[in-house]
Amino acid sequence: MIQQLKKLVFFVFIITAIACERDDTIIDPEVISPTIDTPSLEGFSDNFGAEITRSFIGTIINSNRQPIDGVQITIGSSATTTDSNGVFILNDVTVNERFAYVKTFKNGYIHGSRSLVPTEGINKVTIMLLEETIAGTTSSGTSETISLSNGASVTLNGDYVKEDGSPYQGTVDVILHHLDPTNPEVNEQMPGMLYAANANGEERLLQTLGMLAVELRGANGEDLNLADGTSAEIRVPVDASLLSTAPSTIPLWYFDEDGGYWIEDGEATLIGSEYVGTVTHFSFWNCDIPAESVILCVYLTTETAEPISNILLEVTSQNFGTQNGVTNSLGVACGFVPSNEALLLSGQFYCSGELISFSENIPPLTENTTINITPTYNNVETVTGTFTTCNGDPITNGYVLLTYDDETYIDAVTDGTYTISFISCENEAMFTIEAIDSNAMQTSGEINYTTTSPVTNLANIISCNDITEFITYQIDNNPPILHASNVTYEVSLFNILVNASSQNGSIAFILDSSVTVNTPIEQIILNDINGDEINQNDPINITYTITAFGGVGEYIDANFSGIYLDEQNVTHTIDGAVHMIRDF
Repeated sequence: MIQQLKKLVFFVFIITAIACERDDTIIDPEVISPTIDTPSLEGFSDNFGAEITRSFIGTIINSNRQPIDGVQITIGSSATTTDSNGVFILNDVTVNERFAYVKTFKNGYIHGSRSLVPTEGINKVTIMLLEETIAGTTSSGTSETISLSNGASVTLNGDYVKEDGSPYQGTVDVILHHLDPTNPEVNEQMPGMLYAANANGEERLLQTLGMLAVELRGANGEDLNLADGTSAEIRVPVDASLLSTAPSTIPLWYFDEDGGYWIEDGEATLIGSEYVGTVTHFSFWNCDIPAESVILCVYLTTETAEPISNILLEVTSQNFGTQNGVTNSLGVACGFVPSNEALLLSGQFYCSGELISFSENIPPLTENTTINITPTYNNVETVTGTFTTCNGDPITNGYVLLTYDDETYIDAVTDGTYTISFISCENEAMFTIEAIDSNAMQTSGEINYTTTSPVTNLANIISCNDITEFITYQIDNNPPILHASNVTYEVSLFNILVNASSQNGSIAFILDSSVTVNTPIEQIILNDINGDEINQNDPINITYTITAFGGVGEYIDANFSGIYLDEQNVTHTIDGAVHMIRDF
């Protein structure tokens, strides 16, 4: 894996999957992916395809991988801001079939962005914003070189203008960031994607050997740039592992912050272990080898045709390096790949800190292609449920965060339901889930659960500031029942009696007082569920698992599921959860 990370980045946002067997049948792309017919080149934007609507959920993080709140997010004419978790959601926004552009802005950070090939379902995006770290200060009228410790540098001639084109006189803060393509986080840090217009206006896929971001700030924080007719020299170091394949000259490309793609402009020369070039304005600059490309879409499902999301995949070309991404809520993702290149598709995930990988070969592609992949790995966990307000109304703008084995997965909630898939390495995997109502800015808090493979139905999760304890359950396909008050428990010598009642009925059960976390409970008594008396003369096949048993003032969490018979000997299914504070 270390060696794989040393390879070059070559394409933008590519599929993520875990694959042990592949169905090579070409599926109708319109079923799971955007139209990918080759566009005309009358204008570069013609490559993007027709306008469509798509939905997006994303996380904005800093260089320490901590969430950033209050980031302004723009996709086309739609805009929002990130919440305290660094999460944003934009539904049904207008983008293009082959191109969507996510822009971010927050004071103190370099402008971040992401471009991608949008798919149906919820498109997932992670952007790492780089801090506006001042590498050095100079003054107008003074020639000076500002350098980083790794040798990346910019040589300025001292002639600057403001955004309106008027001359600037005074001190200049120089913000300088070098992006190394061997850094595994470079895909989260770089703007847009490695998709470009060459000097003839033709679309190209890029293989980067290094990027340099340069931003200039005046004494009052105003944005500056080079005056017309002037230039600056940039030096971009090349990692030692890439020098053997680095060409003596390489095209230079700058990132167009309005369009969301790279544009060819000049070239750089390899001097020693650095590319040296001349630029006439500042943005992100990139040293890249261009290639022709096709779009590859992968649809990832279980053997029962359920989509698998949140699986990391790397796709590697011997000549154009490696990129990775994550499957969306429909188990699908698309991206540009180099044409006529043999590709290696590698799925990976972590189990108890151990990296488990799978791989398979994809033959050279000469046209846009969609493939279906069905993994044979048995531990694909699917967690489903509903999410409502404390009044029982479905959440229409929110999300859930599921954490398992130090990995956090996210899924948007637009109609009161959610589905999250992940790979586990144990039969009864413990995980936590938190649901956030983005409209009301309320949260359920973190709740502990244990999987009931292969599908875990969590019934209903609620989000309400006034609720700190609840018991919720769902019988058959009826609406979820919520007891958000009168949740009590009593402790005797041998057991714990838990009960709750409201206008929705009542529920009670007995737990063995010696139970430990993640231990199934044998003795369960359920009474008066939704008005149905349980037939106590027949076995009750319900599994009840304690997932957290905190100290006094902390939470007791448990989930239960199974079947029972009512007094008329009718069989019912039940799924539910307990979230209550320990009083003693």
